[in-house]
Amino acid sequence: MTVPDSTPYLDENEDWPTHGTYEYSPYYSSRKQVHVYEDAATRTHLEDTGFDYVVVGAGPIGAALAYRLAADNPSAQVLVIEKNWSEPDRIVGELMQPSGCQALGELGLTNVFSGIGAVPVHGYYLSYKGKHTYIPYMDRPNSSTSQQKRYRGVSFHHGRLVMNLRAACKAQRNVFCVEGSVTELLGDRSSNGSMDAVHGVRIGPSRSTPETEARTTPVRPRILTLVCDGITSQFRKVLNDTPIELLSHFCGFVLEHSPADSTAFFNSSTAGAMPTCSSPTEPTDNPLPMPHNGNVLLDGVGPVLLYQMSECETRVLADIPGSSLPSEAGGHLRSVLRASLSTAAPKHMYPVLHMQLMSRLESARRIRCIGSKFIPATANRIAGALWIGDALNVRHPLTGGGMTIGLWDVVHLTRLLNREPHLGGEIEDAQRRRIVQRVVAEWQWRRRAHALVVNVLSVALHALFAAETKELGLLREACFAYLARGGDCTMHPSGFLSGLLASPLLLVYHFFSVAALAVWMRVSGASSAYTGGNVFFRIYSAMYTLYMAASVILPLLWQELRP
Repeated sequence: MTVPDSTPYLDENEDWPTHGTYEYSPYYSSRKQVHVYEDAATRTHLEDTGFDYVVVGAGPIGAALAYRLAADNPSAQVLVIEKNWSEPDRIVGELMQPSGCQALGELGLTNVFSGIGAVPVHGYYLSYKGKHTYIPYMDRPNSSTSQQKRYRGVSFHHGRLVMNLRAACKAQRNVFCVEGSVTELLGDRSSNGSMDAVHGVRIGPSRSTPETEARTTPVRPRILTLVCDGITSQFRKVLNDTPIELLSHFCGFVLEHSPADSTAFFNSSTAGAMPTCSSPTEPTDNPLPMPHNGNVLLDGVGPVLLYQMSECETRVLADIPGSSLPSEAGGHLRSVLRASLSTAAPKHMYPVLHMQLMSRLESARRIRCIGSKFIPATANRIAGALWIGDALNVRHPLTGGGMTIGLWDVVHLTRLLNREPHLGGEIEDAQRRRIVQRVVAEWQWRRRAHALVVNVLSVALHALFAAETKELGLLREACFAYLARGGDCTMHPSGFLSGLLASPLLLVYHFFSVAALAVWMRVSGASSAYTGGNVFFRIYSAMYTLYMAASVILPLLWQELRP
């Protein structure tokens, strides 16, 4: 499948093209390679075939993993189980950071963004109290010899990218794709009921009925069961039964508009504070302050995130902090969103954007919402299985880092498995288990720094940007002022956002630099977010703000670092 693109494109990625031909496009919507579980021939094949790997879930991570496992070892038999192989429809997972694009390149999927109407992303535009700041992505190595100086990300329709990844998976002859559901992980349990080892899965139909409930098939792979069933994983509790608390909700809808006709605001020449932004005039113009960038408006109830899914469509995600969501039935949700969007995108600053937001909010038949969670990774102590991507750990979607971490999980794992050519050979089961345990242990160590930076940054930034207290409001103001300074104050955080700079110590240094700036702003009286009080009270409240900063980041670091 190729998305028709009659609009002239003014922007392109050198490394990860968004235009051109995708080699697996004939498999985009093909059902020939998908075997429905209810078919008797499918069940017979499942029973008779000795699979090396079982992949649970064919989302972006599961499909990329199955593709790479099959491509690396043509003799390996890979089983992929997915409830529905049709194009998914989600309101997040629509922006790939440069580091995630790098991971796709490592997996041999450089052209996966071609033919789906995707748009290059240059960085982030931030707006706060009438001021503008630009956070571009980091410079590429040897950029002086390239037309493209900086790294770029990509934004797109989530479902189209998933279908392109599934197309690559379906094209591999040693991948067996099943439309069904995994009803159970098969394995050994200890006396307290916890699972000690996984030996395989039990597969049933996608939609269970009284007639089909008993018609299930056990499948036991020789090497590994890989759980990639995403953010709503039904098997995460087997590994991690910690209660999950919602941080907020993202409420989303789509704006439709004309394509941008100028590259003037695609990529600012300097990082940090900027005097102006795009000023569209026509009601159908691209309304973004900076097209082909992530746009974050900080003056609403929570942060408002806008990015293009194509040249003519922009996703709006408005954050509503807290675990509860206002009711849509009584109109309360739209009332809250109307107030938040009006404050974040005031009419005098963004007339076209304000008009489009209000118009779309009123005309939308329903507002789609998704809960934002933080689930830190848990050490994999269950032999025979490995949880990957959002099935293992989840971060706030504000920074768009979920797929980046999941894809690098795939890169690290497949590299380690490739170092063990005897895994699929005729070796004793005990020796194979020891090799797999060694691979899993090293994989967990390799992924840790990268995942820690992206995960901690996402939750810490949301805490500051949502700013539910005066102290957090002061930290938000200091964060914006810090990012506006330019130089390392802008570019190192850009590296954290993009996933290109995986340094936990540097993340902590910049976070407490923001906290130190907040202390100075409060004591000196320079803050407009936290005002009033004599000098002694300002010193006290500044120290309390420093304590609040520590209480935001230190528990997150501990949860990511603990064994």
